[in-house]
Amino acid sequence: QVQLVESGGGLVQAGGSLRLSCVASGSIFSINVMGWYRQAPGKQRELVARITSGGSTNYADAVKGRFTISRDNAKNTVSLQMNSLKPEDTAVYYCNAAIYTKPGTRAYDYWGQGTQVTVSS
Repeated sequence: QVQLVESGGGLVQAGGSLRLSCVASGSIFSINVMGWYRQAPGKQRELVARITSGGSTNYADAVKGRFTISRDNAKNTVSLQMNSLKPEDTAVYYCNAAIYTKPGTRAYDYWGQGTQVTVSS
């Protein structure tokens, strides 16, 4: 069994910063892509940023230059540093990881429970 647990959400004023962290635990052989998604009320879940095991990253246009994703492969963690936050960044943020639980099998997607980020104007 695999679990993803997020931490670091909260309430911040516009222009402020938050750092989200996610740790994967359980029956993990290796982790491919890790990422962060978000879902605002009444909207679909959308990709914020993702990072491969080799460190390649990509970001949603809305967060480029403001958010930075990083990971520690040895600790199975992924983090999202969010700077210059805007009210439109308000959403529930979800950690996602494509995880191999056994060698020679496909990777499966796992999700965290979500953490609320609220940016006040």
